[in-house]
Amino acid sequence: MTETLVHAYTPLILWMSLGLLILKILPTWLPHFLGRALYWVGVPLELLALARKSQQTELSGVESWPLLASVVTIGALLVGLLVALLIVWGWRKIVCHWLQPDLDASLASYWLDPSTQGSFVLAAVLGNTGFVGLAIAPAFIQTDFLNWVVLYSITHNVVGPYGLGVLIASYFSHAKSPNRWWMQLRDLLTVPPLWAFVIGILTRQVQLPEVMESGLQGSVNIVIACAFLLTGIRLGQLQGWQNFRFAVIPSVIKVVIMPLLVGLLTTWLLGLSGDRRLAMVLMSGMPSAFAGLILAEEYNLNRDLIASSIILSTLLLLLFLPLWIGVFS
Repeated sequence: MTETLVHAYTPLILWMSLGLLILKILPTWLPHFLGRALYWVGVPLELLALARKSQQTELSGVESWPLLASVVTIGALLVGLLVALLIVWGWRKIVCHWLQPDLDASLASYWLDPSTQGSFVLAAVLGNTGFVGLAIAPAFIQTDFLNWVVLYSITHNVVGPYGLGVLIASYFSHAKSPNRWWMQLRDLLTVPPLWAFVIGILTRQVQLPEVMESGLQGSVNIVIACAFLLTGIRLGQLQGWQNFRFAVIPSVIKVVIMPLLVGLLTTWLLGLSGDRRLAMVLMSGMPSAFAGLILAEEYNLNRDLIASSIILSTLLLLLFLPLWIGVFS
């Protein structure tokens, strides 16, 4: 287990550390530019490569494409969204009715800010099922059931960050606009990563020159490195430890509450057991996604809360991974 975690976390630590080191010499506009470049160019290239590669990947086992894994993925996203929205609603009630305005004005202002609420929901709902999930989960799942892990990751990446995630980010970004529902629909229909994934699916049978195909697949590593670098830069810009305190709740939802709910519900409602269930539990408990930070850059949400949640949930995973393996394997 330790070797697997070290292998998965080494690039994350290296690139984030580089982001922290070069922060002082970077122009102030670069982090926002990098986030928008990832949204409009980097992530679309990544999903285009993922869609084309799916045609070339042979999944082992009798269940080549277990559609139940996609159902569980979408269900986990919706349950996570419900839990996060209930907590946001509860905080609003507490802040508006119970806190003393004179003593807690800054706290009230923080939690009533739509950009903070949007980042809170994104951090609690979206998980890093791509880099971290596909690097860690296969080490604990038998080969015959790795297709469950792969399909969870594909479904989450398509439906999660650039489907549901765009709707969440757009909703809270336009919270004060009277036409925000129309803006959400517009944002969803024009999201670049989804169109890139569709184009990749439709062109899977088209043979590209070897140089282009290898370059497309190699761009995935560049996108991942840039996402880690952006996270390190944003962490270096944090003012004090206050954001880590606020990041505790979404991190606990993502790494503790969600895998527990997925494990219990898939057992009681779907009758899953063994490695099928463990695959769903592990993938649902991956730390907050770097895609959340990319969406925060694009939609001007609270970047500090997202960056803090990414770090804190990644550390929490180290503590709870052995527990989920012991309970649900």
